[in-house]
Amino acid sequence: MKKGTVIGLVALLLVTLGGLMWWMQNGQQDTASNVESEDRVTLDFWSFWGSETRRPIIEKMISDFNESQDEIFVKHTFIPFGDIWTKELAAVASKNEDAIPDVVVGDINAIKLRGQKQQVEPLNTLIDTASLKEVMHPEAWDAVQYEDETYAVPFTMDTRLLFYNKKMLEEAGYTEPPQTWDDLTEMSEKITVKQNNTFEQVGFYPLFGVGTDVWLINSDGRNYISKDGDVTIDTPEDREALEWINAFTEKMGRKEIDAFKAEFGEQQANPFLSEKVAMYVDVATFYTQIRDYGQHLDYGVVPLPEREEGSGHYSWSGGFALEIPKGAKHPEEAATFIEYMAGKEAQMYWAEQNFDQVANQDAGQAVADQLEGQEQEVYSVALSAMENTLLTPVPVEVPDLVSLVNPELEQATLGKKTPEEALQAAERKVKAAKEGTQ
Repeated sequence: MKKGTVIGLVALLLVTLGGLMWWMQNGQQDTASNVESEDRVTLDFWSFWGSETRRPIIEKMISDFNESQDEIFVKHTFIPFGDIWTKELAAVASKNEDAIPDVVVGDINAIKLRGQKQQVEPLNTLIDTASLKEVMHPEAWDAVQYEDETYAVPFTMDTRLLFYNKKMLEEAGYTEPPQTWDDLTEMSEKITVKQNNTFEQVGFYPLFGVGTDVWLINSDGRNYISKDGDVTIDTPEDREALEWINAFTEKMGRKEIDAFKAEFGEQQANPFLSEKVAMYVDVATFYTQIRDYGQHLDYGVVPLPEREEGSGHYSWSGGFALEIPKGAKHPEEAATFIEYMAGKEAQMYWAEQNFDQVANQDAGQAVADQLEGQEQEVYSVALSAMENTLLTPVPVEVPDLVSLVNPELEQATLGKKTPEEALQAAERKVKAAKEGTQ
């Protein structure tokens, strides 16, 4: 055999072995104990969970479902967060059932509007709504209802909490965390250190970690439009919230606080992890950043402080739900998969692996009961805070609500309008839009 032929065969063998090794390491994840069969209905499940941490978790849950029965096979399609719902709606508009995914992870706050527009399938005849309603967080369940019909099943929720540095508070003379806005203001003034217009450390700033809208909800526990349809934007409590935020900005200096904020990014550079900020608002999963990058911190966590004693520790939630796009080919099988994913076992697995809050309250409590130490403290505080946490479903009568309100709030926080002027303008816009749709 010629030398060149031998070299060619060796090269071919190496390529073949390389391909085999890749399949063993990567291909088996989608096929082992999960082989698609002509005897099974195949579902296409779209999610945006493609990170190195979340993708293995969601795919393990899918694998467990596929192995739990022999009638349905679910395959996972990753679609980037910025594209998933645009692609879903384009597929629905095409009315080509072969192009329409069977299940999609949807924004829970958009479900009512999707139901009203008939972009997702109604589920009342496909799932056991009564049983699910019993275990789901009431806010989450309400968010997926429209005109007595269920249009998705809640999957995850979250809530905003206040993380505080115990050492920094103790050095300022405080042994207890803040409970009210006045506490936050007083503690922040005592902890903040500023030299030559530059902050060395900051006690607290309301717009670190969250936006203005969170504090408006925190002020009175109301959405911009109530469940009865009343517009409640320009309220005394909301004016007080904007005035409180602006007072922080004026005292600290807008340029100075912006410059301080620009110094920090995520993870190790986060100002709370760097002990440059004593009190910081974030979701419960912020705990995982502290666990991984802030092992040196002595910290605690409490629900968001209330506007005044007795007004309520209200917070805001986002979240996701599982929906069946309108015109999907296999709605009954899709509903079976969704019920599995909303069940206690699957929800517990997601919560445990991601340190995430889930919509199934039984699952959330079971996870809290089995955690220990700091993990249990943070997760338990988050569970208790969920009792006063609101979702903000897009109102079907004013789908452009956010784009009508947020520019006015920005005008107020930038000092270009007074809180009263901004809230009055926002309320006028929303009422006009609402009356135009009736």
